[in-house]
Amino acid sequence: MREKLLKSLEPFITQKRSDLIDSVLANRTRYIVVALEDIYQPHNASAVLRTCDCFGIQDVHIIENRNLYRVNPDVALGADKWLTLYKYRNHENNTLEAINRLKYQGYRIVATSLTKESRSIEDFDIHKSKFALFFGTELNGLSETVNQNADEFIKIPMAGFTQSFNISVSAAIILYHFSRQMRDSGILWQLSKEEQTELKIKWIKQGLRNPEKTEEYLTARNNGDCAHGNT
Repeated sequence: MREKLLKSLEPFITQKRSDLIDSVLANRTRYIVVALEDIYQPHNASAVLRTCDCFGIQDVHIIENRNLYRVNPDVALGADKWLTLYKYRNHENNTLEAINRLKYQGYRIVATSLTKESRSIEDFDIHKSKFALFFGTELNGLSETVNQNADEFIKIPMAGFTQSFNISVSAAIILYHFSRQMRDSGILWQLSKEEQTELKIKWIKQGLRNPEKTEEYLTARNNGDCAHGNT
């Protein structure tokens, strides 16, 4: 059914655009996901989204306990349109809700915290299972809720006096390192055919004037309803 809808939507874009979407989808992954806890600076929030898009990370989980997550369009450059964003903002402990959801989905919770348990990103085993990378604010880092529930802790090796990077820089370094490792491994990291179909439908619809009405019409046509005058 969804494949039929996709075939009906594809004529709404050029072949060049369709090929570009297919190329991007072939490099998308949910083996690695990102979770951002209380990131309040729009510049950093937006830069991380842009980094995720560039390295093919599809899912970003946004936790809003004290600070609203705001996107700066001049920095994100539309990256948020191509990502799947999950927002946690309706409970007293949104962090725990996000952690529980990700653990239920089979993700390891990996905290980017400088603790005595932290291991270098060079020593982290990406093969063990899929994982969620948690990033916190520069001022306070990750909350105790994350640190108490994390499965593993990682850090970036440093050689200077300063012991931390700006969060957007940290995310870029870590995601580059792990995404490159992942693509060079034998891990089954790519999206399923069904996931790729759903995202392509979503991305094509974003460029339509009346996406919901168009989908409704095409679905009815594919089901044969149009032939009976039920549009």
